[in-house]
Formats: sequence, C-alpha cells, structure tokens
Amino acid sequence: MGGTHQLRILVLLGAPGAGKGTQAPFLATELGMPHVATGDLFRAEIRAGTPLGLEAKGYMERGELVPDELTIDLLLDRLGQPDTADGSIIDGFPRTRAQAAALDLALAERGGWVEAAVLIDVPVDLLVARLSGRWICESAGHPYNLESQPPREAGRCDIDGSPLIQRDDDRPETVRARLSSQLGALDEVVAYYRERGLLRAVDGSGSPERVGAGLLRAIKPPTGGRPAPW
Repeated sequence: MGGTHQLRILVLLGAPGAGKGTQAPFLATELGMPHVATGDLFRAEIRAGTPLGLEAKGYMERGELVPDELTIDLLLDRLGQPDTADGSIIDGFPRTRAQAAALDLALAERGGWVEAAVLIDVPVDLLVARLSGRWICESAGHPYNLESQPPREAGRCDIDGSPLIQRDDDRPETVRARLSSQLGALDEVVAYYRERGLLRAVDGSGSPERVGAGLLRAIKPPTGGRPAPW
C-alpha cells in the first residue's frame, strides 16, 4: 500500500494458554505484516533508554500499572514505522474495554482503525490443562509440558534424569483462580468488538496447524465472500 500510512489494525485476542504466542508469528508470516506485542515494545524501549521506556520503567519499578495513554503512545509510535504500512497484528492490547475505546479514538485521530478482532476461543478446562501441564526438572529447570512437550519417561527429565516438579503457580487450582481473574476483562473486550461487528472467533482447541488455518479463513474469506481486510 503506498501513500498515506493508514494504521490498519488486526487485534489478536485470547486467554493465557490460548496459543497467541504460536499463532501471532504464523499470521505475521502468512499475512506479510509485523506482529506488534506491547510487552516486547516496553522491554525494547526500556533497554534502549528512550523517554517512553524510562517513564514506563518508573511505573513498573513502583509496582504500578503503566497508564493506558503511555501504552497507546508507545503503540502508535511503533505503528508509525515503515514496515507497518500494510497493516499490523497487535497482541497484548487492549486488555480492557476502556483500553479498546481509547485505542479506537487514538487511531481515528490519525486516520486509522481496527479492521478485525480475532479471538482464539478455548474452553476454560482446556486452558487449565495446558497451563497446569508445565513441569520442570528438579536439578536444572529444563521445561516440559504434559500437553505439548511431554518427557519420554513420565516424571523424569530427558536430559539429566532428575525428577520433574511443578511450581506452585502452575498447579491446577492456582491456574484456575488466576484465569478467573483475567477472563472477565477479556470478555469485556470481546463484547466491545462484537458490538461493533468486528469480532471473528476461531475454535482454538485443535492442533496449532488447524487453529492457524481457521484464523486465516476468518481473516481472509474465500473469493466471492466478504472482502478480506488484507
């Protein structure tokens, strides 16, 4: 796309354990647009010692949330780079309904818009199974996941043979409690985009390959259907 930089955005939504970390790079490659993760942006700005990074670091060191305005400023700065001229995939923002509305307003002021919000929809029980499937070896912390990367011998590290242990944070009851506190905000964001006719939900319970194919179908309908954003 030549000419004016129009900030056309695809928002990727999903709970922890839904597979966004796997699907975002896949979509970036398939759609030919950068994956912009707000967490990565903050870490890069802090490492570079930029004014935005130093301001964000101050909030983090005080144990405070970074204000929405600062996050959006950082995001818009990244979306102004040449590689985002044909669109961007945003991951990690918005996390609340208020952030979604603030992002829309900030984009509109710059002639931009969210073209679609794609939800990787995974049942809570499966999310708990995925997140609580994480184990590490006792001696060196080598990671395993009983769902996606199990050890060859149950309960033993493939590398050094030491017993596998589970951190308290990864126990099923802890994971379920953490999810319950996070899913309410996600539901608000999902409702926000659904009300605007922008939500496209994809079943995230299958294999990564199947989920990826579903995401592409949702974003780029077959010829003759609804025009694709990209």
